[in-house]
Amino acid sequence: MSHVSPVPPAEDPDSPLDPAVMRAQYRTSGLREQDLAEDPYRQFARWFAEATASGLEEPNAMVVSTADAGGRPSSRTVLLKAYDERGFVFFTNYGSRKGLEIAANPYVSLLFPWHPLARQVIVAGRAERVAPEETAAYFHSRPHGSQVGALASAQSTVVGSREEIDAAYARLAARYPEGTEVPVPTEWGGLRVVPESVEFWQGRENRLHDRLRFVRAAGPGQGEEWRVERLCP
Repeated sequence: MSHVSPVPPAEDPDSPLDPAVMRAQYRTSGLREQDLAEDPYRQFARWFAEATASGLEEPNAMVVSTADAGGRPSSRTVLLKAYDERGFVFFTNYGSRKGLEIAANPYVSLLFPWHPLARQVIVAGRAERVAPEETAAYFHSRPHGSQVGALASAQSTVVGSREEIDAAYARLAARYPEGTEVPVPTEWGGLRVVPESVEFWQGRENRLHDRLRFVRAAGPGQGEEWRVERLCP
């Protein structure tokens, strides 16, 4: 589990802070087209390695934004668990809010907010379920407590109290003690986001940020061809 630093108390907790005066100047070397890898997966791997080497806490944390059938959006932070030329994978309860929204509208956005490096990566694409074997392999690689927790939680549903959650976990922990195999929940599994575009955002001075976006070539026979676009900051 990640270490969480204590939050220092505000001088006056009842005095509102003014976010309009909070500013940071980004002084980086920038991002040029000639510096990009040949495809977004290799470029992501490069930046992901640099984010990890920097000591950034949970560099695989990403904001997943979905929308329901009516277009109402929702966002939450999840952890990236795999990535390759097929896309970006995370795991969830398919009956959760994000799972149900993806079932109704598979188009999603992923945002990696690497603020200490003045970097962001934004992935837009279509989510699809991974194979059951891939889900099972990952599920059984998790810590035992996390496996039991996934089985105990009907994610995103209303519950009467914390005590109900703890009681459900305790019952299942007794049924599946450490060292026994926990069954994969029937409505739990992986989602792979197959990107249609991947934007690499590098903060620059005077808010003139570098934004380079890989866009998948459209049309039959285009395969994995990508074009690169520079966006105004």
